[in-house]
Amino acid sequence: MGKIEKVTDRVIRSLWRDGKPDKAVLSNVRGAATLLSRQAQSVWPVMMANLDEKMLSRDGRPTYAETAVYAAIRFYAIHQQGQTQFVYSSVHGDDENKGVSLFKALAQLRNQPDRQEALDRRVKALLATSNVASMIQSLSHSIKIDYALLAQDLYDAQFGVDVANQVHLRWGQQYYWSTKNQKTTEGEKN
Repeated sequence: MGKIEKVTDRVIRSLWRDGKPDKAVLSNVRGAATLLSRQAQSVWPVMMANLDEKMLSRDGRPTYAETAVYAAIRFYAIHQQGQTQFVYSSVHGDDENKGVSLFKALAQLRNQPDRQEALDRRVKALLATSNVASMIQSLSHSIKIDYALLAQDLYDAQFGVDVANQVHLRWGQQYYWSTKNQKTTEGEKN
C-alpha cells in the first residue's frame, strides 16, 4: 500500500467512526468540489493530521497529495451518502471484505448492456485527459470501492504526462480486461 493510500485509508476510517459516520463533515465534503472550498474546511482537522509534513502545502496551493486525498475522500462521501454499510474497502483486504478498484467496479457495470455505451463514452473521455482536475471532474459524475487506491492513482497522475498515461493504462486494463474476462467466465458457466 502506497503512502497516499495509507493516509486516505486512515482518513476514511476516521470519518466512518466504526459505523457512526461523521455526517456533518461528510455532508460538507460532498458540497465542496475542491480542498480550497469553505465547506471543505470541516475535513481539514482529520485530513491534515494524517498527512506527513512534507505532503502539506507551504504556500496555500494544495499539494499533489492534498489534492488526491481530498478528491478520494469526496468520492467516498458521495458514495457513502444514504448507505448504512461501509462502502469503502481496500483491495489489499481479506477475501471476504476485499474492495475493488474504481475501474473494476465500472467494468462490472459495463456488463449491463443498457449502460455499456454511455459508460464507455465517459471512460474514454476520462482516459484521454492528463489533467488531474479534469479527471476528478469526470469521476465525480459517475460494490465496495478502494478510494485509497484511487487517491494513490490521482496523486501519481500529477507527476507528468508519462506517469498519467501509466495510470490511464492501469485503469484501461482494469476496465476493459475485467469486462472481457467476466464475459468469458460467464460463457463457460452456460
